[in-house]
Amino acid sequence: MGSKSFYLRKDCRLCHSRDLELVVPMTPTALCDAYTRKRKNQEVYPLDLYLCNRCGFAQIGCVIEPEVIYRDYLYVTTSSLELTNHFKQYAEDVTSRLHLLKKISVLDIGSNDGTLLKYFKNKEMNVLGIEPANEIAAQANIAGVDTIPEFFGLDVSELLKVEYGLFDVVTVNNLFANIDDLDDFVRSLLNVLAPNGVIIIESAYLPDMIDNLMFDFIYHEHLSCFSIFPLERFLAKYDLRLVDLQHVTTKGGSMRYYFASSLSDHKVEETVERFKTIEEGLELSTKKPYEKFNQRINACKNHLRSLMQRNRHKKIAGYGASATTTTLLYHFGIHEYLDFLVDDFSQKIGTYSPGYNLKVLESEEIHQKSIDIVLVIAWRYAEQIMNKHNHFKGTFIVPLPEIKVYTQ
Repeated sequence: MGSKSFYLRKDCRLCHSRDLELVVPMTPTALCDAYTRKRKNQEVYPLDLYLCNRCGFAQIGCVIEPEVIYRDYLYVTTSSLELTNHFKQYAEDVTSRLHLLKKISVLDIGSNDGTLLKYFKNKEMNVLGIEPANEIAAQANIAGVDTIPEFFGLDVSELLKVEYGLFDVVTVNNLFANIDDLDDFVRSLLNVLAPNGVIIIESAYLPDMIDNLMFDFIYHEHLSCFSIFPLERFLAKYDLRLVDLQHVTTKGGSMRYYFASSLSDHKVEETVERFKTIEEGLELSTKKPYEKFNQRINACKNHLRSLMQRNRHKKIAGYGASATTTTLLYHFGIHEYLDFLVDDFSQKIGTYSPGYNLKVLESEEIHQKSIDIVLVIAWRYAEQIMNKHNHFKGTFIVPLPEIKVYTQ
C-alpha cells in the first residue's frame, strides 16, 4: 500500500479533533467502482470507519486522490430508474417547499448527466452543472444541460460568480459525503450563494445505513457518514442555519438538508426539531450502535459463507456490478464462489470487477449458462430483479439486510 494516490486521515473532517476511534473494522478493498476492460491487478486500500469522540461524526480514514476516482467515472444517474424518478420528484418537492419562481438560478454540484437539472430547466429556471467526469459532462452538454467539467472549489466558484452571478438554489446530491476538505468546499458554496439562497445537501443517512445493515455503502468514495447533529454544528460555523429536513428513500434511506444564511428570510420548519428528537435517542455519538452493527454484519457474513460453501459445487452468479458489490465481496470473502457477475447497465457489460476480475455479463446470461444460484448482490433491488427474471429455474439468494432464499 505504498501508493501516493491516498493518505490516512488522522483528524475529524468536521471538527478536526484527533480523538478518533475505530468502530467498524472493514476489509481493505480495491477502488469500489474501478471496473476495467481488461483483467488487471489492483491495489487495495483501507476502509475502516472511525467515530469522532468529540462531535460524534463517522468517517473513513483513507482518502484517495479525486483524480484517481472521478476523471474516468462510469456511473451515470440514468443507469438507475430509482434515481431518475427520484430527481423528478426532487425538483417538484424543492420548487414547492421553497416557492421557487421561473428564471431563478439553480447550480447542481456533481451534476452527473444533468438529470436533476433537466427537471428544473423544464420549469423555466436557469440551470448550471459542475461535473468533473469529462465524458459524462460532455453527454450532459449534448443533452442541453450547461455543464462545466471541473472539480468544484474556490477557483471555480470565483469563475462562476464572475460569469454567472449568484445562485438562488445550490444542490449537492450524493456528493457532500465524497468531499475530503469540507471547509474549502463550504467556503466555495458560500461564494456563489445569493443572500436569500438555499443550499440543499442530500446524502445517505447514517441511522438508515445502520438499521438496514447497509455496510456495503462504506466504500472509498463515501468518506463521510452523515447524521443531523454533526453536520448542523459544522455548518453553523459558517453562519448557515438548518431550516428544513426531508427524509427520502433513495440509497436505502437518505436525508435532504436545507441550509440558508442565518441572516436570510427562511424560517426553521418543524421537521428540524422532529427529526433531531428522533436522532437524539439513537446515541450515534457513542459506540453502542456500531457494536450492534458489527455483530449483525459478522453474523450475516458467517451465515452467507456457510451457505456458499455448502453450494460450492454449483454454478453461482452474482447479480449487480456496482460500487457496493466490491465492498460486499471483499468484506464477506465470497468472490471465490462466483462464476461471474451480471448487470443491466450497458457500460458495465464486458468489464472485470475491481481486484477479483470477475467478468460482468448481461443479466440474461443467468438463463443461458445453466446457473443454479443467483446471489442478488444488488439486494436493494431484489424484488425488481426477481420479477424481471421470474422464469429463472433456480435459486435466488438475497444477502442483506438478512439472508433470504427463494427457489423457483
